[in-house]
Amino acid sequence: MKKIFIAICTLMVFGLTTIQAQSKTSLTYAVGFGTGDLGEFISQPSFRGANVDFRQMTNDKMGIGFSLGWNVFYEEKSHDTYTFENQSLTGKQYRYSNFVPMLASFDYYLTAGQKINPFIGLGTGVMYSRRNTDMNLYTIEQDAWNFTLQPQIGIEIDNNLSSSFTVIAKYFNGFAAGDLSADQSYFTINVGWTFKS
Repeated sequence: MKKIFIAICTLMVFGLTTIQAQSKTSLTYAVGFGTGDLGEFISQPSFRGANVDFRQMTNDKMGIGFSLGWNVFYEEKSHDTYTFENQSLTGKQYRYSNFVPMLASFDYYLTAGQKINPFIGLGTGVMYSRRNTDMNLYTIEQDAWNFTLQPQIGIEIDNNLSSSFTVIAKYFNGFAAGDLSADQSYFTINVGWTFKS
């Protein structure tokens, strides 16, 4: 899976260098909310996240490129007895989930050239997921490379010719893989800036 993703990214980079059009780079801070299996494991939102999105515009309304991100979810559980597979431990539990999505992405801009420019998009690729459960001197670590789909909707608000205030809602769905037998999914609200060149 990793080799396929690297090959796709390499072809995309070479393809993008031949397109002579505007490009956009978004740098955003991400707040995440776990859903499904992740939401059951950690109920607290993630305030540790960031995303970089690059789009090469093929015309005024369409951009292709890549998205890289990172989100950390954390929750401290009260003193209790916890069971994992055939083991039971008693104590305070600390739960962590780290996600690093690496996606090829496409966006469609609805009102190109206007001050307010909403857009929709889709990303696909892989996401590295690592889940840690720490208790006393023990830790249980699970990880996976999940095939991932990531729809998004956002808006750019131009403040001048070279940058825009950007808000994006993204949903990441990493399909079950590796040590994680359930889909790993979460929703993020991203706020930041888009720079045009």
